[in-house]
Amino acid sequence: MAYFLITLLGFLLMFAVMAIGYIIKRRTISGSCGGLSGVGIEKVCDCPEPCEKRKKKMAEQALRDENRIL
Repeated sequence: MAYFLITLLGFLLMFAVMAIGYIIKRRTISGSCGGLSGVGIEKVCDCPEPCEKRKKKMAEQALRDENRIL
């Protein structure tokens, strides 16, 4: 029973650390090879016209990219 509790505590600690990292950086976990954009796919869905929620998200991303300082 002690091993189970130690393991559970370890997992909970890792979840807490990952949650704090997400809150601070506001970035999701990403793959090392660039994901779908690495193979030339621009969008995940294959519908011809994105939905309103997706259009809003794309507009917000474009605004962030436009205001980026680098």
